[in-house]
Amino acid sequence: MSRIVNLGLVQMSCGEDIASNFDKALAGVRKAADDGAQVVCLQELFKSRYFCQVVDKHFLSLAEPVNENSPTVQKLAELAAELEIVIVASLFEKRAKSLFHNTAVVIDADGRYLGKYRKMHIPDDPLYYEKFYFAPGDLGYKTFSTRYAEIGVLICWDQWFPEAARLTAMQGAEIIFIPTAIGNTPQDISISGPEYPKSWQIVQRGHAVANACFLAAVNRVGFEENSEGKGGIDFWGQSFISDPNGVVLAQAAPDQEEVLVHPVDLDLIDAIRDGYSFPFRDRRVDSYGGLSKLYIDD
Repeated sequence: MSRIVNLGLVQMSCGEDIASNFDKALAGVRKAADDGAQVVCLQELFKSRYFCQVVDKHFLSLAEPVNENSPTVQKLAELAAELEIVIVASLFEKRAKSLFHNTAVVIDADGRYLGKYRKMHIPDDPLYYEKFYFAPGDLGYKTFSTRYAEIGVLICWDQWFPEAARLTAMQGAEIIFIPTAIGNTPQDISISGPEYPKSWQIVQRGHAVANACFLAAVNRVGFEENSEGKGGIDFWGQSFISDPNGVVLAQAAPDQEEVLVHPVDLDLIDAIRDGYSFPFRDRRVDSYGGLSKLYIDD
């Protein structure tokens, strides 16, 4: 019997009002469940506009505790239990005084808080000044056992690093979810042009192939001017689901909000891993020591 799981991705734009964004996200989760989704993922930092475009201490006030008793998690847990779905949600975590993380929580279909993943790779590029806001994650790469599947979570910038996907898959992840906030920045069209979304998708499809797992990336959409009025980011949407062969099973629009729901057959994972030994068996772990270095000098 095939193990079919319906995945849901909520791609949305965000405004200035936190409560309105949260309500929109919850409505998106509910629509995904109504359309049959069993595991639903929200985009990166879905409760607010992408504030990391500027360095501003004011935005630190958006952070909140992230644990099973925190109000946001409790509200998500209530919805998960009501709809009997798994929810993956990205939040701005206040861990302690002056210590913050970019964090994703996983809530099971009975409303149980299964834990969190803290973003490991933190960018510091024009309009992506995340190092000012987030400390690097210290929980390692994680896989969560949910009612419907073994799922792993990475967050945005993590998606460019094959080691992150590999270590997540090695812990048994059948599906890797990647909440994302990425788009074109008019300030530097030379590196952020029409080919960039293709590169973004290709590298993630490669992770699915290399690890023989499903991968689902959910991005925000729409133009967000930065708070200083100096340009902004045009988030390109295009949330997608890839199978272990790198085939895009479903993809959202580049310029509109969308709730994407699509089934995946988890039995395909074992079929591919039994047929091809490259995901794990033929790895030469004895030859990878150089990966622990930032750079290999002559």
